[in-house]
Amino acid sequence: MATILVVDDEMGIRELLSEILSDEGHVVELAENALQAREYRAAGTPDLVLLDIWMPDTDGVTLLKEWSAQGQLTMPVIMMSGHATIDTAVEATKIGALNFLEKPIALQKLLSAVEQGLARGIERPRSSSATTAAPATVPSAEPGSSDIVPETTAEAAPNGSPARVPEAEMQFSFDMPLREARDLFERAYFEYHLLREHGSMTRVAEKTGLERTHLYRKLKQLGVELGRNKPEPAEQ
Repeated sequence: MATILVVDDEMGIRELLSEILSDEGHVVELAENALQAREYRAAGTPDLVLLDIWMPDTDGVTLLKEWSAQGQLTMPVIMMSGHATIDTAVEATKIGALNFLEKPIALQKLLSAVEQGLARGIERPRSSSATTAAPATVPSAEPGSSDIVPETTAEAAPNGSPARVPEAEMQFSFDMPLREARDLFERAYFEYHLLREHGSMTRVAEKTGLERTHLYRKLKQLGVELGRNKPEPAEQ
């Protein structure tokens, strides 16, 4: 699980990125302008920053220059913009930006860029206010594959499946109406895979063969609460 700072003056984009990255198991901090981003950086160092270029108070490139000049550019920064030119992207890269994403940002490009940024494993000093906290780490086995419930794993059977199946599956009955039985089965099915993949929406989408957008809609329709699929210990 990593801490990601999203800096963007558009509320809709902040909320969308927050939802996507939170579902991947990351802690997301939000800043709507350069001032808030400065304050957050002064208090601590995020593992990754998603930084919009065009903002009303101070643009992202200028903020990037400030961090670089002050020795605060010790974390990967990915620039975002819907109107930037190639020259702007090149300039940001020369200053120290890791990557550049053009809006509207494709989901897979976003996740791939975040994975690459976190996988860099940049060693960086923590500010005095953050030295007592344990630094966020990036999973070493599969970069970018994050757990929504960190430091807690499900008891697994020998084949790698959770030893305890979702409770909804136990309530299934052939005497139920077809629609009700189907919904109950689908809920148990998705809860099972969320447990097995420790909440990673990317891997659940791959396992179930669904597009992420379709998967989100299906889980919402079934009433499956994301981020709360904390595995229960297996019965002895």
